[in-house]
Amino acid sequence: MAVYLIALVNVKDDAWIPDYAAKVHDLADRHGGKYLSRSANITQLEGDAPNADVVALIEFPSVDAAQAFAADPDYAPFARARRDGTDSSLFVIDDTDATGGIPYLPSGAA
Repeated sequence: MAVYLIALVNVKDDAWIPDYAAKVHDLADRHGGKYLSRSANITQLEGDAPNADVVALIEFPSVDAAQAFAADPDYAPFARARRDGTDSSLFVIDDTDATGGIPYLPSGAA
């Protein structure tokens, strides 16, 4: 089952960005991750805009793969640099439909 890591990143100090941007996608790939977007083009449609300068969306084959990426010792210095230079939140959602009404998505209804 595919899952999606969503990163909301509000940059405080951009010194970490060049090295992170150049290398972390390869680390994600090592765990089956594929960047779908890493964009600063955020258009608010409704409600409050996210407190983010950049939103990244990375598809992984499973929650375990996303967790393995986040826990990879090779990722640790990049994660530390990101945390030191940002206010950021990372979370994972799966590819289910919580209401079970979309026929092409697996039901996520409890």
